[in-house]
Amino acid sequence: MSSHVVAQVQTIAPPASETEKPAPYDDRLGRLSELIGAIHYLRNLCNAQGEPEWRKSLSELLDRETSAEPKRRARLTAAYNRGYRSFASVYTTCTAAAVRAEENYRNEGATLAAEITARYGN
Repeated sequence: MSSHVVAQVQTIAPPASETEKPAPYDDRLGRLSELIGAIHYLRNLCNAQGEPEWRKSLSELLDRETSAEPKRRARLTAAYNRGYRSFASVYTTCTAAAVRAEENYRNEGATLAAEITARYGN
């Protein structure tokens, strides 16, 4: 009786650190994600109809930027959540300070988006 051993070949993907390379603007993109999270919370707090487009816009951005990079996507999602939660823990009703914070964050976000696009856009 002969015994045949069949070797199984397994394809091993390289570690994520080798396949995921941060973009040179990831720090700025992380900050933008955090700002969008804060803006989303504050705009929905102060707007009775709600504004789901803030969350949707970040989701679309992440789809374009990180479609094959789950760790990078997770970092940017965590930044969004951090921004959202930072204001959810402070503001439970819309106040003048909440409106000012949202306006300041929206202005900072617009500046960041313009800088990223101007410096790294195609």
